[in-house]
Amino acid sequence: MSSPRNTGRAELADIVGAHAAALRDRLVLTPVQHKALRAIERCRTPALGGQLLRCEQCGESQYRYHSCRNRHCPKCQSLAKERWLAARRAELLPVPYFHLVFTLPPELRALSQGNPRALYTLLFRATAQTLQAFGADARWLGGEIAATLTLHTWTQQLDYHPHIHALVAGGALGDDGRWTGARRGFLFPVHALSKLFRGKFLAGLQALLAGKELKLGASTAGLADPAQRERWLSALYATSWVVYAKPSLAGPERVLDYLARYTHKVALSNERILGADDTTVRLAWRDRAHGNRRRVLTLAPQQFLERYLRHILPLGFTRIRHIGLLASRHKRCQLARARAALDASAPAPVVVESVAAFCWRVAGVDIHQCPCCKSGPLVFVKALVPTLAQRPRPP
Repeated sequence: MSSPRNTGRAELADIVGAHAAALRDRLVLTPVQHKALRAIERCRTPALGGQLLRCEQCGESQYRYHSCRNRHCPKCQSLAKERWLAARRAELLPVPYFHLVFTLPPELRALSQGNPRALYTLLFRATAQTLQAFGADARWLGGEIAATLTLHTWTQQLDYHPHIHALVAGGALGDDGRWTGARRGFLFPVHALSKLFRGKFLAGLQALLAGKELKLGASTAGLADPAQRERWLSALYATSWVVYAKPSLAGPERVLDYLARYTHKVALSNERILGADDTTVRLAWRDRAHGNRRRVLTLAPQQFLERYLRHILPLGFTRIRHIGLLASRHKRCQLARARAALDASAPAPVVVESVAAFCWRVAGVDIHQCPCCKSGPLVFVKALVPTLAQRPRPP
């Protein structure tokens, strides 16, 4: 499969263009999945319109087509991601940070796939309540913590694996305005965290099931029966839930960089697609269980797209949330109090980076200069009307 986008290699958009129609015929897709596939296929093509530019020196014409701006497109949101990173870095406090991960057990994945909005919301709520409860406990910190939570739903092989990454400041602000720092290399006891997280999530899940607020599919239909539901929940209470926690030894900026790879995109980048044809898609992935070795996964195109579609978020769902001192309702005031308690100066104002400055910094490309002669300036000639809007007039 050759790429029509002149990249020299297959992209997600090419695979979607070649195989999405057959997928739609075979599966019932949600409206947001349909929208994502259409956007990815049309991104930076004449379908979305654009601009015609011309070099004043050599006369070379340049066509620049618009981006789809869909948050599931691997080619979009780079500038938004960089601006998000700059804003988050300005909020960091001069304290150690910790990276925690809260994961749903495999037994909940079918129910979560059928009810993503409800279960992801519950996952966020249980995670936030668990962290805030431990932060407020005088045995640990006794105050209000600062944390950023980000939802991920995938593994390197695009398997469905919903979990939340939390970047948490090592300390808390007390009601008296004093900062209590975490012990060196330790934030909260992981075993106790996992038990409270499990309890809060399952209590919320029990309420959703009892209120008949969840859709039950073929594999979960038995949960409509109260007795069977009680046995199933009891088994989940008896299961050990995974909460991972460790100090961010490389610094909070490194964790932010890791989270930012996926805050404005989903699941994979085009660089991981090693090749694609009519029968296979080859993906690069890292095997962390065996020394982070680079491996190659081969999937049929339909199987690849099915895996990708599992990670399309519900319409309007917020996948990045801030709690405690970073909650939007009082962030400015509370961060100022925390900095005062830590005797830290306020950060410099965040400068909003322009598109031209971003392209120059990241890729060394001057978007105002002709890429052909490398010297002449590009000037606007005309707007290009989206081809989707050019419908034939009725007779």
